[in-house]
Amino acid sequence: MNSKLIFTALFFFTVIASNSQDWPDWRGVNRDGTWTETGIVEKFDENILTPRWSAPIGSGYSGPTVANGKVYITDLQRKPVQTEGILCFDEITGEKLWEFRYPCEYVNVGYPAGPRASVVISDNKAYSLGTMGNLFCVNAKTGNVLWQRDLNKEYEIRMPIWGISATPLITGNKIILQISGSNSACVIALDKNTGKEIWRNLDDIAGYSAPIIIEKNGKKVVVVWTEDSLSGLNPETGHVYWRFPWKTGFGMSIATPVLFKDYIFVSAFYSGSLLVKLGNDYTSAGIVWQRVGESERKTDALHCVMNTPVIIDNFIYGVDSYGELRCLELATGDRVWEDLTAVNKNRWANIHFIQNGNKTWMFNEHGELIISELSPKGFKEISRTKIIEPTMEQLPRGVTWSHPAFANKHVFIRNDKELVCIDLTKKQ
Repeated sequence: MNSKLIFTALFFFTVIASNSQDWPDWRGVNRDGTWTETGIVEKFDENILTPRWSAPIGSGYSGPTVANGKVYITDLQRKPVQTEGILCFDEITGEKLWEFRYPCEYVNVGYPAGPRASVVISDNKAYSLGTMGNLFCVNAKTGNVLWQRDLNKEYEIRMPIWGISATPLITGNKIILQISGSNSACVIALDKNTGKEIWRNLDDIAGYSAPIIIEKNGKKVVVVWTEDSLSGLNPETGHVYWRFPWKTGFGMSIATPVLFKDYIFVSAFYSGSLLVKLGNDYTSAGIVWQRVGESERKTDALHCVMNTPVIIDNFIYGVDSYGELRCLELATGDRVWEDLTAVNKNRWANIHFIQNGNKTWMFNEHGELIISELSPKGFKEISRTKIIEPTMEQLPRGVTWSHPAFANKHVFIRNDKELVCIDLTKKQ
């Protein structure tokens, strides 16, 4: 390594160490799509940004996670035999540090482009859940397997049409998973250090939505959105605090539940939107409003697909079924405005929202990164740039559906061919 490269690496490491914000979980530290970092660009200088580094990977829907100087991703390789893989790269250089692969044939799974769930990092362990229910806990530094479970075989999974997708939730000593198991094992909690079952509950079919943990007045509640219901569970016992039956068409419960003040909001492609008001300690809840349109084209309020909406100052912002960026009143679900410029109009058109202060960063399915401001007055685009090319493994029109990771003034994103790192540091 030449002296210039050594200096650059040391400088980058010093910046990370002094102002570190990793992205070790689905949608960030708190699963809320919030990025608190400062010293980042306010406007892009170029229409296409050049990666700091890129690394070849296989296909997959899973977004990257970043922790302790490493970037984690899962992928699918079809030759010489089909395998799912867990890969780890150096955050600074993009060098592959380790790779663990296991045979995994997809059975009765639509859109078979690869794994769905992000790798979760906790206490120097990496947890990975594959499309067919293969769960691995590995040493985050070396990739050595610490324990594993074949959940499909052990829990007789009633496989959702698009496979097992919800990123596992770590809370305390538990890893909580939505797996669609038989015998009241739609949701299970395992000991995160041993893999031993602690509890199970719900006889639902699993959806694709990652569970979240919410807390008020010392009470923690796990919010789980399945194909059949939106529920709040006791994370220690699995006891149901509250549950609202809601059959989403084709299990299209994909977006992550959004907590805003004392409300939970969810939205589905076929089934519209639901707003729930939580009680004083979140162990009780009631429906505020529920709205659904006539069809996927004649929608009401918001019919999200993969995008998780953002709620700002009592207004909901999200992408409707064909790419319509909408603003709704939180209290009623009434539409305030609609915009068609953030992403091209297509069925299931997608944008991922990341909030940084008063700016909303958007990553759309065209591989574009947008800096914007959202308000009841409308969508204000500040700057837009291309950071990665769409690929056609996931959808023939070419899309980038994976959620990006924002860590240490960089964005990390994948398509079905490569993982890239883009520097977002504000120039002095």
